[in-house]
Amino acid sequence: MFYREAGQFKTSYTADEAIFPILQDRFFIGAILIVAFGVIPFFIDDYWANAILIHFLVYALAALGLNILTGYCGQVSLGTGGFMAVGAYASYKLVTVFPEMNFIVVILMSGFITAAVGVFFGLPSLRIKGFYLAVATLAAQFFLVWLFNKVGWFYNYSPTGMIVSPPREVFGFLVTGPDAHPAARYLFCLSFVVVFAWAAKNLVRGRIGRNWMAIRDMDIAAELIGIRPLEAKLTAFAVSSFYIGIAGALYFSVWLGTAEPTEAFDINQSFFVLFIVIIGGLGSIMGSFMGAAFMVLLPITMKSIMVDGFGFAVGAAKHAEVMLLGSLIILFLILEPHGLARLWQILKEKLRRWPFPY
Repeated sequence: MFYREAGQFKTSYTADEAIFPILQDRFFIGAILIVAFGVIPFFIDDYWANAILIHFLVYALAALGLNILTGYCGQVSLGTGGFMAVGAYASYKLVTVFPEMNFIVVILMSGFITAAVGVFFGLPSLRIKGFYLAVATLAAQFFLVWLFNKVGWFYNYSPTGMIVSPPREVFGFLVTGPDAHPAARYLFCLSFVVVFAWAAKNLVRGRIGRNWMAIRDMDIAAELIGIRPLEAKLTAFAVSSFYIGIAGALYFSVWLGTAEPTEAFDINQSFFVLFIVIIGGLGSIMGSFMGAAFMVLLPITMKSIMVDGFGFAVGAAKHAEVMLLGSLIILFLILEPHGLARLWQILKEKLRRWPFPY
């Protein structure tokens, strides 16, 4: 009754091809953006910024990048943690070598550097796919972490091997460093996520996105109808790595402030982002955000309930959290293998037909 297209007539191709053609969807997304940009910054504190909001935004952007590669182009990757490390270390070298460079340009350049690395490691996808490609990207994960850990130039020969983000300002507001206000850090990350989510939504709806999906569904048939696998696959690796590199730069510079490759960018990061994509829904922009919210908020909620509500010790609560989260992921994948995005789509279809049965 309140979610139907009745009376919403399209009088132009532009209106018919809009990202949100239904008025209710535009109101919903607009309300979320108003709250995100106009309400939350006035109430945010360090806990909400570090533990929840920036945590969610960084992983949503990383999942968006992996979803472009795996969900839309069908190329399995287990090197997300390594590509995030490339973005982080690229941003660190840029801010230390070029201290006068605008920090927004630093983040974007980190994405481009990661895109170049992603294209290089994406070359095997032209000859192998599936499990073998996953193993190749896994090798990239271990190689990149080893490289950043062993070559002192990347961490400026620091005795500890750690990199530390120096204070940087954007439009007069400090967004990195211990003195940065949580609202400034949150808005900086949010702006990147909103802009690149909008760009990804338009990208997958255009010619490039259709080429990716054709390669994903049947690469031989796609090649027969004129789609170049070389161009499509390497473009997917480049765009995906660009997004993941920006996520890695934000992860290090704005969220953590310090990083060490074997701990911050290990294989667990790659699996974590992959779980976000699978739970949220392969081939869905909205699913990347839903999966990130699930994987970020659920552990925090479970830990709070077990420690504060049932009096669990912190160590026991952590073990119980891992077991419960794993069980919920398995149960969820059995009941709805297409992810949270599919559940959201089913809910919208029910609202369109309510109160009439199927």
